Amino acid sequence: MSPETIARIKVTLNDVEPEVLRRIEVPFDIRLDRLHLTIQAAMGWSNMHLYEIRGRDVGWGIPDPDWGDGPLDARKARLDDVLEDLGTKTLRYLYDFGDGWEHTLKIERLADPQPGVGYPRLIEVSGRSPPEDVGGPLGLCRTHRSNRRRQP
Repeated sequence: MSPETIARIKVTLNDVEPEVLRRIEVPFDIRLDRLHLTIQAAMGWSNMHLYEIRGRDVGWGIPDPDWGDGPLDARKARLDDVLEDLGTKTLRYLYDFGDGWEHTLKIERLADPQPGVGYPRLIEVSGRSPPEDVGGPLGLCRTHRSNRRRQP
């Protein structure tokens, strides 16, 4: 792969209806901490909580020296290396351990960059991102039910 290779990633927020989906394009060699920030921007979230990007039984995020079994340092891992090492095209992204927003990240294709285009970039949006701190998918369901009851 060329160092300029671009990865198109389908980001799907799991366990919510209607579907919340984002398609992003990022440099294939993006560091995982930068991928996290790209997903945050695409979802419209404010990066106030911990996160973890997981592949098979390995996780990357913000390491905690007091927590020995915590994630590996996302600042030291690149997407292309992680996918090659794991032999997969799909990762999981967990944001806000309390709310438990879990996403599926699927590499849809690799391509050369388009001239004059800046990366990373958001190329598709489907569905509204839920607000932060509503209790995750279960809290979101309760919020929608109570809002429907209030409508005349």
